[in-house]
Amino acid sequence: MSDPPHSKNAFALLMGNRPNAKKKQPQSPSPKTLTEDTLEDGPLAKKPKMVKEEVKKEEINMDAKIALLKNKGYEFKPKSAAFWKHGESIPFVFLARAFDLISKESSRIVITDILCNVFRTVIATTPGDLISFVYLSASKIYPAHDGIELGIGEAANIKSLGEAYGKSDAGIEEDLEILGDLGLVAKVSRSSQSTVFGFKPAPLTVAKVLDTFLVIAKISGNDSQTQKKEKIKALLVAASDCEPLYIIHLLESKLRIGLAEQTFLAALAQAAAYSETPSDPPIDEAVKVIEQVYSVDPKYDTIVSAILSDGVLKLSDKCGFVPGVPIGPMDFTCEYKYDGERAQIHYLEDGSVEIYSRNAERNTGKFPDVIQSVQRFKKPSVSSFVLDCEAVAFDRKNSKILSFQKLSHRERKDVPIDKITVSVCIFAFDILYLNGEQLLQEQLTVSRKHLYDSFVEVPGEFKFATAVTSNDLKAIQSFLDTAIVDGCEGLIVKTLSTEATYEPAKRSNNWLKLKKDYMDNIGDSLDLVPIGAYHGRGKRTGGYGGFLLACYDDEKDEFQCICKIGTGFSEKMLKERSSSLQSQVIPHPKSYYRFTDATNPDVWFEPTEVWEVKAADLSISPVYLAAAGAADAVKGISLRFPRLIHVRQDKKPEEATTSGQVADMYRAQKINHGNNQDEADDN
Repeated sequence: MSDPPHSKNAFALLMGNRPNAKKKQPQSPSPKTLTEDTLEDGPLAKKPKMVKEEVKKEEINMDAKIALLKNKGYEFKPKSAAFWKHGESIPFVFLARAFDLISKESSRIVITDILCNVFRTVIATTPGDLISFVYLSASKIYPAHDGIELGIGEAANIKSLGEAYGKSDAGIEEDLEILGDLGLVAKVSRSSQSTVFGFKPAPLTVAKVLDTFLVIAKISGNDSQTQKKEKIKALLVAASDCEPLYIIHLLESKLRIGLAEQTFLAALAQAAAYSETPSDPPIDEAVKVIEQVYSVDPKYDTIVSAILSDGVLKLSDKCGFVPGVPIGPMDFTCEYKYDGERAQIHYLEDGSVEIYSRNAERNTGKFPDVIQSVQRFKKPSVSSFVLDCEAVAFDRKNSKILSFQKLSHRERKDVPIDKITVSVCIFAFDILYLNGEQLLQEQLTVSRKHLYDSFVEVPGEFKFATAVTSNDLKAIQSFLDTAIVDGCEGLIVKTLSTEATYEPAKRSNNWLKLKKDYMDNIGDSLDLVPIGAYHGRGKRTGGYGGFLLACYDDEKDEFQCICKIGTGFSEKMLKERSSSLQSQVIPHPKSYYRFTDATNPDVWFEPTEVWEVKAADLSISPVYLAAAGAADAVKGISLRFPRLIHVRQDKKPEEATTSGQVADMYRAQKINHGNNQDEADDN
């Protein structure tokens, strides 16, 4: 695996010896600046050695207390890790130090233990701070469906850092070039900053940091960027120890410490279980409850409040499905599998409509035409509903489904209805809520009847997913062929009445995809992230000739290289993708990229796009690192002859195909075809 560039310079900078930097001579303050306060209480006051020793003891004491967080649950005593008084606002340094501890671990079990003990400490000392800890640990400030973001770019963070720590933008950018992480730049800049006479801000608390982020998110107007910068600067000036590192990472909404959402939820559940019954905590039951509740009601405020007031095992009674709050999606009798974008449509009692994506993002402004058609496809008896659908690009003149690429050309935000150039048809396949009644626990036969009885098809605007019910393989094969001819990806095969309830945020063995590729033995497509590119040659000189793609490891929170891709592009598509990614070029690989010298690209990208890719097959590779150690003791897995299908506008990089899924696909292929070749030099 390659070391990041300038590693020696980075080490020097971290050690406080910036390369070629002239050492500044300490300056004596002007006599005019000396005041009685300065002499008695300021940095020039003669202080006994005892004060320095006490500070050192406090640091040692903090180190020892933070180390206790690694104890197993049954050994840990919650108040033992606290270095604040009962009921006091908890210092942000406690959470920052815990993040540091987690970042040094690779074991999911150990990471869960640490975060569980953090939450237990909060519950035992200052439970009112738990909600702030939960949001910041999840690297969020609001639920995703609220659509509220910090709106802070790297340039704004660089300016804030420079002003907070007395450096020029160019100086910060130079340090970033060396260290490769703006958070590390902040930490180093803070530690090397000279003591400033005068005002010393109060230490940061976790609640203060979250509150400031909330204020930043709500700032708008002509002077918004300046106001946001001042708020960030105030946080950085008050920060100490490793706090600047995590303030920047939180502003970037990327902690990058290997903390996956499932681990986070498990830690919260375990903490709640231990806090209620320390001697015999119902851990497995608590984890199951909290995961189920979060998938239906993904609001930390509600969950944390219910945990503190009623306990984790009563969460299901206190937290449930609420119209207007998106339910975690479940991947999709035999129904057409449409090549579109997931749309969860909420029609509320007051007549308002909200539309959410597969990852619970608010997409209401993208589909004004769908909102307008709701009154046409719902029956008068329907006062409220939540539908699970697929929004598909549609040629209404010829009554024909169009490709996903057509849908991707549609504007994504605040689309004026008279400016829409790509029409969509909504294909409904499930109903989750109807007239005030939750239907999540109903079998598919029941929910489907509600769906058919409550809505009417409107040509070109709203249709029920095309479906047949059969146990005849020839009939299913014929239906699959028809689906392909009709412009669909394949089929979703579901059970009707046995374990056929809607399971939010889960993949179900009772709902299976059936694509034409499976029948042709070609294999499934993968959703991968472009993290780098290679300069083009010949016709492609002056642009990119190929790209380095990566899958996502959701346990290690890292992107692992899986293949190079240079085929499957029309010249137009190659130009579009190159143009889009040129704005995402970074000078060095991210610390969470895993690659080898043999795959080192000419340029690196921010992880921003997700590409759907198909390949001939998967093979063991000594060069690529996807799922390394899963199928082979040392080698990773790669794709042979990959080609681009299209860009997945509806997915975030962290929703790409995981390394675990890559390993599963390889094992399934090996069973079916006995393919276990080492990597051929074909991409």
